[in-house]
Amino acid sequence: MDIAKYLKRIGFDGPVTHDYETLKKIQYCHMTTVPYENLDIMAGIPLKLDIDSLYEKIVVAGRGGYCFELNGALGALLRRLGFDVTDCMARFLKGETEMPMRRHRILQVRCDDGLFLCDVGVGMINPIHPVRLDTDEVQQIGNEQYKVTKDDFLGTVLHQCFEGVWDRFFSFTQEPQLDIDYIMPSFYCEKHADSPFNKGDMLALQTEFGGKHSISGDKLTFWDESGKHKMTIENEAMKKDVLKKYFGIVV
Repeated sequence: MDIAKYLKRIGFDGPVTHDYETLKKIQYCHMTTVPYENLDIMAGIPLKLDIDSLYEKIVVAGRGGYCFELNGALGALLRRLGFDVTDCMARFLKGETEMPMRRHRILQVRCDDGLFLCDVGVGMINPIHPVRLDTDEVQQIGNEQYKVTKDDFLGTVLHQCFEGVWDRFFSFTQEPQLDIDYIMPSFYCEKHADSPFNKGDMLALQTEFGGKHSISGDKLTFWDESGKHKMTIENEAMKKDVLKKYFGIVV
C-alpha cells in the first residue's frame, strides 16, 4: 500500500496526528471520494478482500465497494498511519423486523481522544464522522443524532435519530475479526438468493450538500446547491455518464 497515493485518492492533505480531528477528517474524506457500490457483484466478478486487491481496486482503479471492502481498506490505511484499529462484525438492524445475521464490517479505532466507531461502508445515511463509544450521551453528527447503548446479546448498539424518529442502526460485539473471517459473509452477500446486494445496482457517495448521490436500480438521486433531485437512468450510455459524473467511476 502506497500511503501517499491512498491519501491523495481521498483528498486528505494532512498532517497526520493520532487524534479525533485527524480521524474525523480521514473518514469524511473517504466518504466523499470513495463510493459505496456493488457493480462487481452485479457483473458476477468475485470480490477479493485481501489488502493488496482492495488497494488496487479503490486507489489504483478509482473504484469503490461495499462494507467488507471499504472498511477493510480504511482499516488498513489507519493502521499504517499508526492508529489502533480493531475490525468487528456487526448486525445491520435498521429496517429489520427479525434478528438478522452478522454481515456488516465496522471498525473500532482508538486514538489519543478515546475509542471511536468508524464506518464508511453504508449506502444509506450514516454517521459522516466517527462516533464516540465511551459515552451514552446523544451525539450530533451532521444532520442526524446518534447514541450508543449496551445490550447483553447484541453488544454495542448504535441508534440513529432520522427525521425525528429513533431507530436501532446496527450492533456489534468486541471479538476482533481477521480478513479471512469476512470471506464467508461476503460470499453470502454476493451469491445468496436472499441477499439484497445482487438484485440491482446500489451506489452512494456522500456530498457536501448534506445528502448522498445514490443509485438504486435505475433510479438516480443527486444533490447540488439547490437540494435533492431525482431522475431515471434510461440506457447504458446514460448510466456510463452518471457513474462518471456523480461517482467518479469510469467503466
